[in-house]
Amino acid sequence: MGDSDRTERLVARISGRVQGVAFRWATRETAERLGLTGWVRNRLDGSVELVAEGERARLEQLLQWCHQGPSMAVVEDVNARWEPGRGEFSGFSIRH
Repeated sequence: MGDSDRTERLVARISGRVQGVAFRWATRETAERLGLTGWVRNRLDGSVELVAEGERARLEQLLQWCHQGPSMAVVEDVNARWEPGRGEFSGFSIRH
């Protein structure tokens, strides 16, 4: 297994007008299309948090998408960090 196949984890918090604009649903759809696993949820402070695992290049595509989000979203900031993948997810879900 080469470095490009190594599973990594992206943890991100997206802020702006990101709740009530289908951000979580669009994130799940994008992550599933990219073959990623993990979850996304709304936070009490009005931001959206996501944890995704998969190949680094695919995670970077998801991160790039998060900077814009769905058409009704207004993304003001994306705070992201990288961690080693843990392989704990079987799919990509919306958490409540």
